[in-house]
Amino acid sequence: MRITNIMVSVDLGAAAADRIQLAAGLAERFGSKLTGIAARPVLGPMPVGDMLEVERVWAIEERLTDEQLAEAKVLFEREAGQAPKTGWRSAPTDPLTYLGAQARTADLVVVGRQGPADGDPGPMAAPTGGLLMEVGRPVLVVPPGVERLAIKRVVVAWKDAPEARRAIHDALPFLGHPEHVCVVAVGPDAQHVGAEGAAEYLSGHGIKATTYLLRKPEIGAADEILRFARREEADLIVMGAYGDSRLREWVFGGVTRDVLQTTAVCCLMSH
Repeated sequence: MRITNIMVSVDLGAAAADRIQLAAGLAERFGSKLTGIAARPVLGPMPVGDMLEVERVWAIEERLTDEQLAEAKVLFEREAGQAPKTGWRSAPTDPLTYLGAQARTADLVVVGRQGPADGDPGPMAAPTGGLLMEVGRPVLVVPPGVERLAIKRVVVAWKDAPEARRAIHDALPFLGHPEHVCVVAVGPDAQHVGAEGAAEYLSGHGIKATTYLLRKPEIGAADEILRFARREEADLIVMGAYGDSRLREWVFGGVTRDVLQTTAVCCLMSH
C-alpha cells in the first residue's frame, strides 16, 4: 500500500504550524502529495429582528471567513516546504463535513489533538473524534508541539477487533524500517494469542515485532498504553478507534477517548 495523498487539517490554532510541518515531512518521506484542507462556517446571526442589521452582521462574518481561510492558506504554503507536491482546498462551511468529504481522495488524514489542556483551536478545527468515526481513512492524531515524526519506535495497542486489524494494516507504510515494534495487549482479558497473531501478521510483511501482555488493574488501559509508550520512548502508537453514533453524537470507548485527549505521542488510528 502506497501513501500518495496526505491531507492535513489546517486551522489558525497555536499547534497548526507544527502539524503542517510534520505532515510535510511525511509527504517527503513517502513521496506523497500534501493537500491542505480548511473550512470555516459563516457564524452569522439568526434571520430575526432588524433584517438590515442581520445583513450587515452577516456580511462582516462572510468577510472574516474569507480572510481567515486566506490566512490559513498562507500558513499552509509557508510550513509545507518539505512536501514534493502540494494542493489546497477550502470552503466557507462546516470543517467536519468538508474534510470528511474531501478525504475520499486521501490515503491519510492528519489532524491535531484536541484535549482539555490544548486550548481552543477556533472554528476552523475539525473535531478529531467525529472525523475518526466518519472519514473512512486512517487518521494521524498529532499532539501540540510535535513537528517531526521519526517512526523509529512503534507501539501497536492490540485488541482482537476489526478496528485494531484495520489499524495495523493501515500502519504498514509506516513500518518499513523502525528500530523496534511492540505489540501490546492490555487489560484483564488480554491474551497472548491475539498479540502473537498480530506479530505474525507483521512478520509476514517483513516487520519484526515483540509482544507484551499488560495486566495492571490499578490503572486504566489508556494510561497503561501511554505509560508503556513513554517507557519504550515510542514516537508512534497504532490503535483502533472504538465508538458508535447515538443521536448524532459520537460515543467513544474510554481508551479511545482518553488517548485522543491526552496522548503525548502521535497516534495512527483507524475505525
